[in-house]
Amino acid sequence: MKLLKASLRNFRRLEDVDIDFDSEETIFVGPNNSGKTSATTAFRLFLKSYDFKIHDFSVTRITDINSFGAAGENGGLITLPAMEMDLWFSIDPDMEFGSVFSLIPNVSALIDHVGIRIKYCVKDEQRLQTDYWAVFPIQDNGERAKNLAHFLSLSKNLSRYFTLEYFTLEEIGGGIVLHRMDPDEAKKSLKSLIRVDFVDAQRNIDDNESAGSTRLSGVFSEYYKKNLQQAEVSKEANRVIDENNTNLNAHYAEHFEGLMNVIHNLGVPSVNDRQLRVVSSLSPEAALQTNTSLLYVDPDSNHELPEAYNGLGFKNLVYMAIQVSHFHLQWVNTEEKRPSCQIIFIEEPEAHLHSQVQQTFISNIWEIVRRAAADVGEPDKIPQLGISTHSSHILDAVAFSKVRYFRRCVLNGEDPAVVTTLNATKVLSLKKFKPNKESAGGVTEDEEVTINFLRKYMKLTHCDLFFSDAAILVEGTVEKLLLPEMINKSAPELNRVYLTTLEVGGAYANRFASLLEFLGMPYLVITDLDSVDPANNRASCRADTVGAVTSNSSLKFFLGKSDISELMALTESEKIVSDRSGYVGFQQATPIESYAQGATLTGRTLEETFIYQNIEIFSENKIPSGIVFSGVILEDHEAVYQAIRCSSFKKTEFALDVISTTEDWKTPVYILEGLRWLTSKTCRDVVEEVAE
Repeated sequence: MKLLKASLRNFRRLEDVDIDFDSEETIFVGPNNSGKTSATTAFRLFLKSYDFKIHDFSVTRITDINSFGAAGENGGLITLPAMEMDLWFSIDPDMEFGSVFSLIPNVSALIDHVGIRIKYCVKDEQRLQTDYWAVFPIQDNGERAKNLAHFLSLSKNLSRYFTLEYFTLEEIGGGIVLHRMDPDEAKKSLKSLIRVDFVDAQRNIDDNESAGSTRLSGVFSEYYKKNLQQAEVSKEANRVIDENNTNLNAHYAEHFEGLMNVIHNLGVPSVNDRQLRVVSSLSPEAALQTNTSLLYVDPDSNHELPEAYNGLGFKNLVYMAIQVSHFHLQWVNTEEKRPSCQIIFIEEPEAHLHSQVQQTFISNIWEIVRRAAADVGEPDKIPQLGISTHSSHILDAVAFSKVRYFRRCVLNGEDPAVVTTLNATKVLSLKKFKPNKESAGGVTEDEEVTINFLRKYMKLTHCDLFFSDAAILVEGTVEKLLLPEMINKSAPELNRVYLTTLEVGGAYANRFASLLEFLGMPYLVITDLDSVDPANNRASCRADTVGAVTSNSSLKFFLGKSDISELMALTESEKIVSDRSGYVGFQQATPIESYAQGATLTGRTLEETFIYQNIEIFSENKIPSGIVFSGVILEDHEAVYQAIRCSSFKKTEFALDVISTTEDWKTPVYILEGLRWLTSKTCRDVVEEVAE
């Protein structure tokens, strides 16, 4: 049995989401404050602790709660909201029918999955309203001193008036029919179905015994007590402490050998580093207790160091390995009424880990799990993993189909045009992503080719796309180097959001478009005109050449035009593409004040356009370029064009010279316009300012 899907409604920012789970690992990604932790917390609250707080309701549901509290004596039309979690499980009818019998409304139906709804709702609306009014009666001003949400936030009030209800789910005619369950029977059924465990993000691993900290040796000790065969302490232990310590050391070495071998292969410590050893630290005062300490041993000198003498990354890695192994063995070794499936949530495993270990983290965890399962004779008892992360290195190691992207969005019923705060979340499964974007000319690229390109690109570049608010797709190195300073100069508001810059050339921006649109992420394409002369075997030519066309496939894909004259005629609004989620910026005619009035120059590349935009600085050699300027516009146009297209022109050095100069240069207009558009899409509180 496996968990197929969880649906959440009215829980925190997860107002109405579906999260489907992979049979192995499912990876939660997304920007900060997008709901990844809330999704994990929902499993803890609905299935383990039941310790709900008023603030676990979605923002709009808090408004509904307060409206209910403010309703008049006969204003019973307002219904209190409920938080809900639906769980769907796959089953093998031949093997698991008995364990899910209570969840099957129609035993004659042929099914391969079952569902249960857990609903946190009010017990008695009238009693709640009456008690609230009694505590906070209407004052002289016609209002109550505190709203109903405040009343429910008071100690134990929420649990006093709200309870959990359970329903089996039956799919009929494309809809869901609910069948109420007895709460006690439902809880028993859930315990027989699923076990959930958590390796939380707040792992304070140190060598202290203070509150809030965790000694790694204590974790080993707990693992030993609950999962390994126990040693029999000699009756003479109090008199011969050293002898018993020696015996226990040998016992620990034997029984921890398997786990230590796996940990040794996690990536740290290296073969030349110190080794781990678990030793007994029995004392006369506690001779009958299982006391263990974790030491780091130099293999050459046999010198022992306490656990504080190693880095946080290694401790974090070992801690997670032990915790996952512990949870898994606790499930596998359950002798009676073992739950049919297990899911272990690991939050932000990347803390303190260097990149190489992050990349191998998931494979190492699976090695621990599979070895432990085989050692206890249950090789098929494998849990599901739910991993939330901000690490592009961890993401590199998993398939697209296992990624769930948490995207911030507006609440149901809100107008996106006026909302400044995104209080809801939409969860997107990349298993459903189909790169079938059609070009402006009606051409669709091969789906498999596009998917393979995206996978390889993101793996090779450790792309942070899934953790960003917006994306900028650029031609090459020069744009990527100059872009941060251009943003500082021309669109500083963008420094308040998380941007990812993808270097994709002029031919591959379109391959990212379908993925960015699937994620609902605004993107800016900064690309080149790349003018060529069709009358001269499509050789490169100046952008003002009569009849010139573009060789840039991205411009043709997004805008459906190839003639330079047609591209030049496009307005800013006509460069907005993909249902207003993307903007394509390319070189425009640049007014040159130092020449005749109304004179303009048009570049075919960024470097050329940058020089035209800042021609006074370059003509005075304040930024070296090797170009000799005559002051005659046509001659200078040709000189710049020829210098930039020459094979000896060093683009990267050009960008570094621009970055290092103290001169106050200007951002090319086409990039400035694109950055302002992106600002309007991401910085909601400056939309009106940008529009002006």
